[in-house]
Amino acid sequence: MFGIGSTELVIIIVVALVVIGPQKLPEMMRTLGKGLAEFKRVGQDVKETLDNEVKQAEDEIKKQEQEVKEAAKSAAREKAEAVLENGGKSETEDAAKEDGSMASKNESDASPATSASVDGETAKGGGAA
Repeated sequence: MFGIGSTELVIIIVVALVVIGPQKLPEMMRTLGKGLAEFKRVGQDVKETLDNEVKQAEDEIKKQEQEVKEAAKSAAREKAEAVLENGGKSETEDAAKEDGSMASKNESDASPATSASVDGETAKGGGAA
């Protein structure tokens, strides 16, 4: 029970008989038994309280998780409706096309200038400074 062997228990009982005496030993054992029962009951109450708190925390987390899932579904539904309203094109596709056309325009604008500067450096004397 408490890691006490049979020989150790016999020694404890003999010492208790000598110290307390045979007249008061049964009364002390009853008191000790009641104290241990009370201790065990309090321990069980603490365990139940902790279990209830953990369960409440888990329920709260599940509730928040459900709310997040519902919000994500709602956002996805709204996004899908917006895409359908735009004729099947999403806003990100439109933005990507605009960025792509801007990039190709910038490249075509930059290409002659880059080649001219390279040619200019080459014409000046090798381009190394």
